[in-house]
Amino acid sequence: MPDNLTNGETAYGQRRLSLRADCDNCFGLCCAALPFAASVDFAADKAAGQPCGHLREDFRCGMHSRLREGGYRGCTVYDCFGAGQQVSQVTFAGVSWRQAPGSAKPMFEIFPVMWQLHEMLWYLDEALSLPQVNDLHDRLRIAYDETERLTYADVDGLIGCDPAAHRAKVNELLLEVSDRVRTEALRQARSAPGRRSNFGRGEDLIGAKLRGADLRGALLRGAYLIAADLRGADLRGADVIGADLRDADLRGADLSQSLFLTQAQVNAAKGDAATKLPPLLKRPSHWEGASGRKEA
Repeated sequence: MPDNLTNGETAYGQRRLSLRADCDNCFGLCCAALPFAASVDFAADKAAGQPCGHLREDFRCGMHSRLREGGYRGCTVYDCFGAGQQVSQVTFAGVSWRQAPGSAKPMFEIFPVMWQLHEMLWYLDEALSLPQVNDLHDRLRIAYDETERLTYADVDGLIGCDPAAHRAKVNELLLEVSDRVRTEALRQARSAPGRRSNFGRGEDLIGAKLRGADLRGALLRGAYLIAADLRGADLRGADVIGADLRDADLRGADLSQSLFLTQAQVNAAKGDAATKLPPLLKRPSHWEGASGRKEA
């Protein structure tokens, strides 16, 4: 836990430490509630609400140590932002869908709702850590607290929750944060020599050759960066919320101050020991130079 605690709770700006998956306290919800289709990421089809065939009785994955080799690469990049343990231990008070089969349907229905709420908490908490937007912190705290209250609603409250409507309100505030941070990053970029690339929201950059590009302050929200070459690129201050980084080559790239980057995005990309990440994100074990391994 961080040192700067308030009233026994983790301070705003560092609450993302608790927004991480804790599989020991989850009833395998990502393995049961969510659907997937046979593809390069999954070896088989699975319907929503149908437990994966590799899910054990103790809710752990029967092939966790060989997911990539076994054709389940998609599982290795997924992150629930801690929604699994919240639904399992708080909403359903530690009673699993196997213990109470009647709870399976509502539990599986609530899990994606909780995931969206926890994702919003991640972004809001990151915004609260940014000194560039100190004057927005009161509004950000209100939004955070309102979102957190929704995560503690009862079953009926969560089923009736409209995460899309709530996200629209939160997003307005996050866009203000983004504009402020990116403006500062762009100012620094324009004062330095070098190659710059300008892109917009939702840009199609699949396979784009952006090696060494100066992307400081870029608006890359929802951008398709699948298999893009971003080796050595500078993405400090770039807003990457919702950007698809599957198989993007981030070797040597600087994402140390990228805005709204998540662990799932990092997990889906390729990187190495020279890739710079924000402090709260981990270097995936399948990256080059991580744990002495190279990417599969």
